Amino acid sequence: MYGGGMGGGGGGMMRGGGGPLAGMHMQGAMLRAADLTDDAIFGKVYDHKVATRLAGYLKKDKISIAIAFIAMVIFTLTSLYTPLLLGDAINVATTGNTEKINLIAKFFLHIFNVQGTLPTVVAIFLIFIATGLISWGGQYLQLYTMGNIGRTVLFILRLQMFDHLQKLALSFYDRNEVGRIMSRVQNDVAALQEILSNGVLLVFSDFLTLIGIIFITINMNTQLALITMTVIPVMVVIMFVWQNYSKSAFMGVRQAISVVNSGLQENISGARVIQSLSREDVNFQRFDNMNEANLDANLRAARLSSGLQLSVEPLVGISIALVIIFGGARVIGGSLSLGALVGFVLYVQRFFEPIRDLSMQYAELQRAMAGGQRIFEVLDTKIEIIDAPDAIEMPEIKGNIDYNNVSFSYLEGKEVIHDVNLHIDPGETIAFVGATGAGKSTMVALVCRFYEVTKGSLSIDGYDVRKVTQESLRRQIGVVLQEPFLFSGTIKENIMYGSDDATEEKMIEAAKIVGAHDFIIRLKQDYDTALQERGTNLSQGQRQLISFARAILADPRILILDEATANIDTQTEVIIQQALKKLLQGRTSLVIAHRLSTIHDASRVVVMENGKIVEIGNHKELITKKGIYHHLYTMSYAYAEDRTTSAERRRTT
Repeated sequence: MYGGGMGGGGGGMMRGGGGPLAGMHMQGAMLRAADLTDDAIFGKVYDHKVATRLAGYLKKDKISIAIAFIAMVIFTLTSLYTPLLLGDAINVATTGNTEKINLIAKFFLHIFNVQGTLPTVVAIFLIFIATGLISWGGQYLQLYTMGNIGRTVLFILRLQMFDHLQKLALSFYDRNEVGRIMSRVQNDVAALQEILSNGVLLVFSDFLTLIGIIFITINMNTQLALITMTVIPVMVVIMFVWQNYSKSAFMGVRQAISVVNSGLQENISGARVIQSLSREDVNFQRFDNMNEANLDANLRAARLSSGLQLSVEPLVGISIALVIIFGGARVIGGSLSLGALVGFVLYVQRFFEPIRDLSMQYAELQRAMAGGQRIFEVLDTKIEIIDAPDAIEMPEIKGNIDYNNVSFSYLEGKEVIHDVNLHIDPGETIAFVGATGAGKSTMVALVCRFYEVTKGSLSIDGYDVRKVTQESLRRQIGVVLQEPFLFSGTIKENIMYGSDDATEEKMIEAAKIVGAHDFIIRLKQDYDTALQERGTNLSQGQRQLISFARAILADPRILILDEATANIDTQTEVIIQQALKKLLQGRTSLVIAHRLSTIHDASRVVVMENGKIVEIGNHKELITKKGIYHHLYTMSYAYAEDRTTSAERRRTT
């Protein structure tokens, strides 16, 4: 249905000044200013609402979750067993006691249904190999299974967000910048990746490891375990202080990279303007400052991460020293075996690893919870324009449009359209004119039901637009905006966009009607010419002609031109004006005019001011009346009319 894009430049349905956003321009700026640090917000370490919602996605694959959890437990237990096994092996060498090793060997032989006995050295070697393989298998299964689960959840979340964003009303996009929306779909979903892929199980594994080490060491020697744990209060203080600094440091990293990405996007998008104003050096210096701030933020975070490591290592050393001093005395006294002492040392070394891991996971959990909260905010955003439960299919439109006491406001209590009554007969061409912000674009946007009427009703052929399905209504309305939007693909694909069932012959005929065929066939690959991003390898006028062809191919019963000729050259406008005489025949047409070329042939001109209809009549009647329209025409349109007339003369001669 769309001839142009959903967004326009300086005068379309979606522009900031003069279109539907005019009434909320200041509030939008305030909202964006408040959200500048949106990507840097850190959430709670645990947000029950977010966790519950995410758990709902994970429940869909309970078997895989169970497998991953069992694999994690196996990996953790085998890792905890390794120091004990090493201690037993040392005890065999120092004391000759092989009872425990032989018992373990018999257990493994029984599992693999092997009869007989093994030499002690071989048994130790095979037990180490078996333990290592079981540990490796558990870790591999855990990582593989959780990786698949995490990627599947992220896949579903992105699809749900895309689908939901497609259904949200244009008012949502009025309030939110494209960059913020993209951040929700990409960055916030990515923030969940580490946690969903393996982070949750790592937290469980770390806690299980800590509990296991405490239980094993106390079981081995309670006094020695308590002595080595005297450093834990110091560790807790270090972690508490580190968290306070690290939170702001990691937040600074997110803020800095957000500024860098924003600056990069702005400079790439505005390359033409930058070069035209010779701002390359100035912008390079600004970007250099942003990049340097990003470097400083990352270096600060790196120093803090390294500082944690440097702070913990001395505590590990002190704990090991305590084990060796007090444990060594017990070994000499015969109350502790050498193997147990070695195992104790290994457990002390491993005791601080999960603590470090949990500290590093702290920031990841905060980011993930904040990202999840923002994702669900989007998914929970109410779809403002929905089909009524009893909505019917709109029959083929004849083109009778009625505004019945219509009022509309973008913000509650601030109307931009005030109690408008207007009847439009089928086949009429109605031109809306008025100053910027008068309500012209809003009037036609209500016909498409891009926005919902606040008061009154708007009906087409006697059907209230709120009581018919959106799809059946919009497929019969063609819209061409001031700023044409072309999609990636060929010219043919762009013209046929929204008219998949059209034949190539009809597509070419539509291009001929609007005068686009001639320039298209001069291209190297004519209709199969690939378009660059937004069609920048074509001129503004050529892009607009393709937009016209796209709208006409859909054969709309109502055609809306929202300042569709404002940004094209005079010669192209003449071509379009000639095509419009054919296009408008038999169709109800609503034209928002920046230039008055089409107004002369309009059935009626509707003059708007401050959201009200102040004058209505044809061109000659309103000029004779010498009211607001006469003033607008004299001030703004007479010169444009002279230019168009001159261009037509040059074309005919």
